[in-house]
Amino acid sequence: MSTSAAPVYMDNSATTRPFPEVIDAMKTVYAEQFGNPSSLHRMGYEAEKLVSKARRSVAALIGAAEDEIYFTSGGTESNNWAIFGSIRSAGPRYKHVITSAVEHPSVLATTEYLEQLGYRVSVVPVGRDGRVDPDEVLSLVEDDTCLVSVILVQNEIGSIEPCAEIGAGLAKLGPRRPRFHVDAVQGFARMDIDVDKWGVDLLSISAHKIHGPKGVGALYIKKGVPMYPLLFGGGQEQGLRSGTENVPGIVGFGLACDMWAQFGREARRKLYELRQRLVSGILEAVPDAVLNSPEPDKAAPHIVNFSFPGFRGETIVNALEQRNVFVSTGSACSSRKSKPSPVILALGMGQDEALSAIRFSMSVFTTVEDVDTTVSALADALKQLAPWRRRST
Repeated sequence: MSTSAAPVYMDNSATTRPFPEVIDAMKTVYAEQFGNPSSLHRMGYEAEKLVSKARRSVAALIGAAEDEIYFTSGGTESNNWAIFGSIRSAGPRYKHVITSAVEHPSVLATTEYLEQLGYRVSVVPVGRDGRVDPDEVLSLVEDDTCLVSVILVQNEIGSIEPCAEIGAGLAKLGPRRPRFHVDAVQGFARMDIDVDKWGVDLLSISAHKIHGPKGVGALYIKKGVPMYPLLFGGGQEQGLRSGTENVPGIVGFGLACDMWAQFGREARRKLYELRQRLVSGILEAVPDAVLNSPEPDKAAPHIVNFSFPGFRGETIVNALEQRNVFVSTGSACSSRKSKPSPVILALGMGQDEALSAIRFSMSVFTTVEDVDTTVSALADALKQLAPWRRRST
């Protein structure tokens, strides 16, 4: 069994290694700039300036205004807030929500709970490429539809959903159209986003997916869109998200955004090249592997998903870990549950493909050597596991 000399981390959709500059900046805030932004004295004012600077940096990456960014604890809170805040502000007459079959668990679990509360939830299916048909989404809008929530980049297979087209279609419905929420956690910084051009009302993002710290994210709320808070208390974040701001995390988030603004286009180009090398390498080394991700023009640059029929996904994960290569079977929020991936099933694939799916996800730190080591380790692992491979009948 061959083992790589250094760990090869290919699970960047779960989380990323923070930029060293982000860690250094957060250390400084913890040690020297630890005031509460709500305090009236100079240290509080200095902390508030740091938060405002970071807010501008986050807003710049999505084409938003500074006062449209509300800091949260991460993507899950942002998604929950977008959904619950929307239905509460819409009022009891609006009891219908539209979403897709390939949403992140923080959206799917929330909409399932809404059904328990008496709401109607329309779940739009996807094609083999993992994408919804925007016309089908728009056809489901009814008089009592309060929210359309669609993920931007699917976190397991990397498909890019047609959010711009959906937003444009909703805009044509006039002022009484439903709100449009986009879960952009996996797409943020890895692709260009323009909330105004896309007609987005609410957009969720997270810091630790872009080499920022864990425990901080944001919700974009378009100016003029009424919103109910989830948290009540001291009235921070314009009265909509109470609780003392996580200043070190917010500073780290803002700095990560600044860095992506500088080199984002070059990073995306490099990631697409690595993605193609990984896909080609796996298909050559494992000819019967099934590529679950769409073609490059419909896919994010950093996520590739394959099924290896006859093997269990968790078995492959463990075998690769023994070779110092780290991957996952799917969303980190549900990967410890030994169930077939609902995302792979939504593509029309069978149980075998869903149970044998592996997600490979890269970052700006990923190298050509990492990709080649991953392919070699995968081929070696599957060769060792071959005697226990299940054969379909």
